[in-house]
Amino acid sequence: MSITPLPTLSAPRRILFVTFPKFGLLDLSGPQTVFWCATHLAHARGLPGYDCHTVSLGGGLIRSIEGVVLHTEDVERFQSRDVDTVIVPGTPEILDVVDASPHLVEWLRHTAASVRRTASVCTGAFFLGEAGLLQGRRATTHWINIDDLEARFPAVTVDRNAIFVQQDPVWTSAGVTAGIDLALALVEADLGHDIALAVARQLVVYLKRPAEQPQFSEMLKAQVRDTPAFDGLHLWILDNLGDEALTVDRMAARVNMSPRNFARAYKEKVGRTPAKAVEHFRVEAACRLLRASERSIDQIARACGFGDEERMRVTFRRHMGLSPSEYRQDGAVGRPLSIDTQR
Repeated sequence: MSITPLPTLSAPRRILFVTFPKFGLLDLSGPQTVFWCATHLAHARGLPGYDCHTVSLGGGLIRSIEGVVLHTEDVERFQSRDVDTVIVPGTPEILDVVDASPHLVEWLRHTAASVRRTASVCTGAFFLGEAGLLQGRRATTHWINIDDLEARFPAVTVDRNAIFVQQDPVWTSAGVTAGIDLALALVEADLGHDIALAVARQLVVYLKRPAEQPQFSEMLKAQVRDTPAFDGLHLWILDNLGDEALTVDRMAARVNMSPRNFARAYKEKVGRTPAKAVEHFRVEAACRLLRASERSIDQIARACGFGDEERMRVTFRRHMGLSPSEYRQDGAVGRPLSIDTQR
């Protein structure tokens, strides 16, 4: 059974979300919610939105790895020429699942040749890799699975930093919630920045994390080091980055420690001095603003606590290997954001 082909201009874009046993629920539901919200906002403006379908080979009930059971449509209901976008979620058990799914891999290989674009969320990139869709392309996945993706598909240029990557008609995203960033970028490409921004506001998410923002931010690195005593301090630092006077004395007072004991304990727990930590937070914040805002470099320097453009330029070049203006310009062609953590 086939579905009536889409009209060229006025019909909604048809999206197939491809499921399989043990798929990750948030990989699926996050992007689905973005497209659902975008459709409502598009209709309010007299624009076509999206026609979304959750599918699987054979259709029927499919259980996510979290234990939620979904009803899915059979992929055979849809002719590939009628489909705009195919999105494949991931799973924590991706290697076993991919190896057990040769028919799904073959369906993806065949279908991708006819649809406008194919995307993966998280470890769904392994399905795209098995289908040959990443050959000679840049791609990303969850940071935990980066090494496996690189080893399994040596012809793929694996981006270890990116939140999502677009190359030609193929899009891949980092782990789990990065699928929301990917979906917002797809909506922006289809319906424009205003609708994508409205979706982000409705969903109370940050629009939009630059594609090349690191998956593993300075804040997350600090948290992973098991430093609960300093978690509140880190949030306070982020809220006060524009203040140039984030001194050791002030930070020590925030955690009720003497400056000497604080400096020693902080370096022992976090792995760098308090001053270096603040510098890293400032550089990362500057990277985000250079990519996502139209503020001048001097305005960004002051907002991030560097004081002035020249001081930011010196610090930025030491960490990033290029000036803020060069970084902003290179961002248009997808230079990865990768702060040198040894500096």
